[in-house]
Amino acid sequence: MIPPRCDLVLKEVTLPGGRVADLSISDGIVVHTGSPCPSDQLISCRGLTVLPGAIDMHVHMRGRVQSGKEDWKSGSMSAIAGGVTIVVDQPNTIPPLKTEETFRERISEAARDSVCSYAINCGVLPGTDLAALWRAGAMAFGEIFAAPSSYGESLDAQALRTSLETIGRLGGLATIHAEETMPGSPSDLATHNRLRGPAGETRAVSLIAGWQHHCRIHFCHLSTASAVAAAGSASVEVTPHHLYLSYEQAGETDTSCKVNPPLRTETERRRLWSVWERIDVIASDHAPHTMQEKLVPFPDAPSGIPGVETMLPLLVASLVKGDIDLPTLIAKTSWRPSEILGIPKAGYSPGDRADFALYGSESTRVTAETLHSRAGWTPFEGLPAVFPDIVIQSGNIAYDHGDFYPSSPRWYPGRGYIGGGPT
Repeated sequence: MIPPRCDLVLKEVTLPGGRVADLSISDGIVVHTGSPCPSDQLISCRGLTVLPGAIDMHVHMRGRVQSGKEDWKSGSMSAIAGGVTIVVDQPNTIPPLKTEETFRERISEAARDSVCSYAINCGVLPGTDLAALWRAGAMAFGEIFAAPSSYGESLDAQALRTSLETIGRLGGLATIHAEETMPGSPSDLATHNRLRGPAGETRAVSLIAGWQHHCRIHFCHLSTASAVAAAGSASVEVTPHHLYLSYEQAGETDTSCKVNPPLRTETERRRLWSVWERIDVIASDHAPHTMQEKLVPFPDAPSGIPGVETMLPLLVASLVKGDIDLPTLIAKTSWRPSEILGIPKAGYSPGDRADFALYGSESTRVTAETLHSRAGWTPFEGLPAVFPDIVIQSGNIAYDHGDFYPSSPRWYPGRGYIGGGPT
């Protein structure tokens, strides 16, 4: 039944199966798919690719004492401008999110400044009251570091296993940064790759995958096909930088490309594409640092790169080129993250969240000058990309050809939430 009136109609949307339909939207929800109802606003989608808003399961929005790198306003603007309508913030902030007080302060910070919707994970560190943070609304536990990283304190195997047992009793999801590290200080990207090597990553994944009987496990930013294969039935996440960049493409001492896990060889990068069908989630691991912080001797440079704004544009360029298909792109950037996290799905059917990004077919090139992150640089400079023209969040236009508009972002708490924060 067609509603008597709605807020917004997206006209002539090409659905993943090829059918063309009009989407009628009211109160942030798709209310009808088919012929349009009378509406206050209409957007023609003829010739556009209309994707459900992406959920980036792995971002570091910085803020607080790290606001020079990024804060919720700049980071969320980057997300929206890249077609991401929900981000999941990681807890290795300063201070880390390991108490109810710091967790609630983080929620308040996002509620005040974010222009996109958000969820927030909690830290898993010695002495952390995991049950209290679960009740406070943590979306998931981690990323839990099985190896040290910039601003990330690692757990040894026994502490990690004990934490997984606790998370399992709570019914939570553990998100794991799985690596092994060798002694030494990297002097360039090749050495960085050797000291945090592919074989060690695969061993770490294999070990932790054997503990899946304790709780649900999600592996963050796996960088090789062998690591993906070792994950068993756990969900796995891969980043655009591991799909599109290799250390051999960058200059040997290019600190801007220093990241954990490291960029791999060109052969490994191509091999990672061969397991595309097994990958559950594409997430950015948006971890901005200023160029001033990066332009230091290689051993002293922090690991991490900005990526939330370029994630979907790089993938849509691959879609336009014919390298990937529409259903798997939607699944890996929106629907599978929704399923893993328990967030209502954005999509084309009545009852779905009305979060969408509308893309043309013209490919441009990534350039740092047009991006919104405070980092001010990108390792993807010059790569083909298709950026969204319009982004819709909760049924409202949030972004339109470079301009931002109020769009009712919200907080998505995890399954253990018992109340007491903004929704």
